[in-house]
Amino acid sequence: MIVETGVAHDVSAQRLLRGTGLSLDDLHDGESLLEAGQELAIARNLIGCAGDRPGLGVDAGLRYTVASAGILGFALLASPTVRAAITVALRYVALSSAFVRLSLEENDTEGRIVFADDEIPADVRAFLFDRDLAATMQIAPLLVGDLNQASVRAELRVDRARGQPLGGALAGVSVKFGMPENAIVFARRVLDQSLASADAHTADMCERQCREMLQRRQRRHGMAATVRSRLLRDPADQPSMQAVAQQLHVDPRTLRRHLEREGTSFRALVTEVRETLAIELLSNTGLTVDEVATRLGYSETASFTHAFKRWRGAPPSHFRRRA
Repeated sequence: MIVETGVAHDVSAQRLLRGTGLSLDDLHDGESLLEAGQELAIARNLIGCAGDRPGLGVDAGLRYTVASAGILGFALLASPTVRAAITVALRYVALSSAFVRLSLEENDTEGRIVFADDEIPADVRAFLFDRDLAATMQIAPLLVGDLNQASVRAELRVDRARGQPLGGALAGVSVKFGMPENAIVFARRVLDQSLASADAHTADMCERQCREMLQRRQRRHGMAATVRSRLLRDPADQPSMQAVAQQLHVDPRTLRRHLEREGTSFRALVTEVRETLAIELLSNTGLTVDEVATRLGYSETASFTHAFKRWRGAPPSHFRRRA
């Protein structure tokens, strides 16, 4: 859907996929697994070519349907109640394309789904937040019915000028700007509302498939791949092992043991990510060596050059000429 958005804004698919290792065939292959870092690269390519204009993420989000979520989407529709559907969504959000961190809160009168975007890299945060919220609101009427009857409103942190395209896309929803956090708020009674498409057998079957898919992905990739994906989110601002452990809700010592069992370490993964991205940027972009160093989080080009010589046996300028 991001590629389709770029093409609609006169950016070629080839430019959007540059540096991702993906082809158009990969995007249409149901067996392909897109890593978070690859999707971030596509988003960055789109913003780099089309500009970080308000409404670009909304355009992408409006292209999503419940079918875009695959088996997870059908699990939501087959759930007995709205509360059960939200619970399934939160449990298997890793199977979706969402970068926001979702949580459900309740009080005596209202329920609210909070869309935390603080873990999304700053350069693509606005785009991916708008995309995720717009995509969510595409599915919402299928679960809760008439949004006016459900007293749905959106609370957004951005000001009216920046959030106007997103607000305009939320048909039937009142929007408040300049709020402390991003959330969709609704009458609490909606949570216990039965779904018209509820089917216990289908719900059980779909959730079982979601659980199996999640387990397969975790077995296939392990902790090292999870850490690698986190490091790819913002190469210019690499988190510490303590920060990654906190994001993954594990103790740093536990994280270290997991990585040791998989034959690697946090430092080795940081080096691997930087080396891989350095080669990709030097080979396939017009960035200068100084710019590549900055993209990879080096405060001095000399430090990057020294590291690159250690990895490849030659300075980055020589590697680029050979490439």
